[in-house]
Amino acid sequence: MLPLGGDEDLVARVDQPARVEPRGLVLLLHGLGGSSEREGLRRMGLSLQAAGLMVWRLNLRGAGPGRAHAAGTYAARCDADLLPVLQRARLAAEGRPLLGVGLSLGGTMLLNACLSTAGLLDGLVCLSSPLDLEACSASIERPRNRLYQRWLLARLRAQTLADPFGVTAAERQALAGPQRVRTIRAFDAAITAPRWGYASVGHYYREASPLLRLPRSTSLPPSLLLHALDDPWVPAAATQSLAAEPPPGVEVVLTRRGGHNGFHGMGDEPLRCWADQLTLGWLQGLLG
Repeated sequence: MLPLGGDEDLVARVDQPARVEPRGLVLLLHGLGGSSEREGLRRMGLSLQAAGLMVWRLNLRGAGPGRAHAAGTYAARCDADLLPVLQRARLAAEGRPLLGVGLSLGGTMLLNACLSTAGLLDGLVCLSSPLDLEACSASIERPRNRLYQRWLLARLRAQTLADPFGVTAAERQALAGPQRVRTIRAFDAAITAPRWGYASVGHYYREASPLLRLPRSTSLPPSLLLHALDDPWVPAAATQSLAAEPPPGVEVVLTRRGGHNGFHGMGDEPLRCWADQLTLGWLQGLLG
């Protein structure tokens, strides 16, 4: 585990390629309710590591093995946390390319950071990443997603209540009382928005959604956005809207099938995934 940051540390799992000098460093971010130990993140890390890349599997604020090291929880736009990590990663890369890969909400966070500050990364891949948080929240509340939302909220409530630095009485009531939050939007209204200084959940969703800033951006590194049209949780419409006229340097790939960060192909081995191979190939193209 590698501690990152200042007074409060985020931590990352470091995967070093065996017996070779790394060709670059990849900062790999999990999605909502995830951590550095989630299967999809570990599988992606193994693919990148095998190709000669050093990988930092970051635990966002309050996630997984990082829970004991930092108070609070993360948000879709958490530049205050990511910028110091990216600065530290740039130093660790020692002149080699610094790349970013974000799964789901992790891609949204990296996009937001790059939209705010130029030169953070030399390449970025976002897989099934929400570009419009309002639409994503509404999609998760559809009846077909009831079980997924219940599972996700249970993880988020447990993660928040486990904060060794404590939670307020109002937060505890929202998380564990008889009137506890039962939707992602309600969780964001009670926890995420106020913790990150937003006036309301609507304000948070507007300011943390990359979609409005993407078309006019000039600060993005070369970027790949991958999204499946049948994603049941993150609607593809926002990514589709960029496909006809992508921002400079942005490549959009839409697939008919793939679900949410699935993208498994016929005959794939258990530890292989089509999206992992696409990501690796695209990054290798950048590295030459």
